[in-house]
Amino acid sequence: MLDHIGFPVRDYQRSKAFYQRVLAPLGYSLVMEVTPEDGAAGYHGGFGRDGKPFFWINEGEPIQGILHVAFRAADQDEVDHFYAVALGEGATDNGPPGLRPHYHPTYYGAFVFDPDGHNIEAVCHEPRR
Repeated sequence: MLDHIGFPVRDYQRSKAFYQRVLAPLGYSLVMEVTPEDGAAGYHGGFGRDGKPFFWINEGEPIQGILHVAFRAADQDEVDHFYAVALGEGATDNGPPGLRPHYHPTYYGAFVFDPDGHNIEAVCHEPRR
């Protein structure tokens, strides 16, 4: 249903570095960056794969409240790796990797708070192989 989503971050360079490292275990990377030199109002970074950004951050005043963004992982090991990298990058734990059967029997997710306090999740819907 959604093509892409984006939100402003307090410190663009810090958040860009955070997401580059944290999304790498899931196979996502920075695929596009738009700068003031390109005519943009501030810096914008688009993360995705195969040249298609679907998750954007931009320089600006952070939104009020906590946003929840969940990234799909190919398998449970990717969820575990995402969580370990995120904690190593200074994210705050918001739920370690594990099954969440209250969503469905094979829902395996991990949750962290990013540098702006948003609830970022990696999730796999497949059973462990």
